[in-house]
Amino acid sequence: MASKDKYIEAVGRRKTATARVRITPSGQEKVIVNEKALADYFTLLNVQGVVMEALKNAGEKFSVTAKVSGGGLKAQAEAIRHGIARAIVKKEEGMRKEMKGLGFLKRDPRMKERKKFGLRGARRAPQWSKR
Repeated sequence: MASKDKYIEAVGRRKTATARVRITPSGQEKVIVNEKALADYFTLLNVQGVVMEALKNAGEKFSVTAKVSGGGLKAQAEAIRHGIARAIVKKEEGMRKEMKGLGFLKRDPRMKERKKFGLRGARRAPQWSKR
């Protein structure tokens, strides 16, 4: 489906983070996030591992370029992983079952609950006083 110079694009989301991911078949795995190397953008090793999870389970090696905005570092990493998994499935439909089994294709819907009026936060009520 894709030749050496073609890329496959997909969008990944998590909380308020959105990532536009492009994967290109390559001889080595190289990840660039917002025009920085993966290690420069995500300094924590466990967050780097989240991004690389989908690539490790892919059959071949890909070069990844991602533009990500919104959310925190963990949400951004999971949004990139979601986008990578979607792009891999676009390229090879046979990978769908494996990626779905690992939970990489599900858009995690958990969001911060909004603050309600009359309360101090989403659910925290003001301190009750008897007198």
